[in-house]
Amino acid sequence: MAELAEVMRTGDVVTLTLNQPEKRNALSLPVLKELTKAFVAVGKSDATGVILAANGPVFSAGHNFGDMFGADYSATYEVFETCTKMMQTIQSIPQVVVARVHALATAAGCQLVATCDLAVAADTSSFAIPGGKGGLFCHTPLVAVSRNIGRKRALEMALTGDAIDAATALQWGFVNAVVPASELDAATLDLLQRATRGSAHSKGLGKAAFYKQVQMGESDAYTYAVGMMAAAAVTPDAQEGIAAFLGKRHPEFPAQVKGNS
Repeated sequence: MAELAEVMRTGDVVTLTLNQPEKRNALSLPVLKELTKAFVAVGKSDATGVILAANGPVFSAGHNFGDMFGADYSATYEVFETCTKMMQTIQSIPQVVVARVHALATAAGCQLVATCDLAVAADTSSFAIPGGKGGLFCHTPLVAVSRNIGRKRALEMALTGDAIDAATALQWGFVNAVVPASELDAATLDLLQRATRGSAHSKGLGKAAFYKQVQMGESDAYTYAVGMMAAAAVTPDAQEGIAAFLGKRHPEFPAQVKGNS
C-alpha cells in the first residue's frame, strides 16, 4: 500500500509529498494525521527546511467529503480540528516550509499553500476556495487565505468561488514566485536554500516570533518584538554574527540544534 505522504530527506532538506493522485490528494482524516506526524518529526530533527509537494494532476482538492457525508457535528468538528492542528503544526516547527505547487490547489488544499511559510508555483497552477458554490462555505481555508492576500481579495475568492491563475496569485502576494513547470523543482530549492542560509537557530526564533506578533496590534507587536530581539541578541549565534560583522569575516554557526529551541 502506497504511503499517503512520502517523506524523503536529501542533505538538510526534507520533502513531504502528498501521494494520493487517484483521490486528487484530498486531505482525508488519515492524510491529515499522517502529515501532522511527519511535520512533528521534522520539527524535532536537525533538518533546516521542508518542501511540501504533491504527486499527480492536482496539488490538493481539499477535504474529503466522504469524511463528512451523513456525519454528525462531532464527526465534522473532528475533521476541521484535525486539519487546523496540522496547519498550526506547519507554522510551529522551526524549519522553513516551502510549498511547491504544480497544479490546482483548492479549498483546504489552497489553505495548505497559504499556511506554508513560502510558496513557489508553476505557471500551470491555480488556486480556489469554492466551497460556497457547493453549499459549504470555506470558513477555515479563509482564515489562512485572508492572512495572505487581504480581506477584499480573500472574500472575492470565497464568495465567487472562482479560481485564480498563477500570475494572479503572484500579483496578489499569495505565492513568492511563478516559474515554468520545467523549472519548478529548481526554483523551489533555490528559494529554500536562500531562506535557510545563515543561523538556523536565529531563523527558528524568527519564524515563531513572526507568527505570534502578526496576530497582534502594532503597539503590542512592538512590545513583544523588542523583548524577543533583546533576548535573541545575546544568544551565541547572534553574538557570532555581530563579531563576524565587526571583524569583517564570515560567521561560523554551529549545526542546528534538534527540536524547537
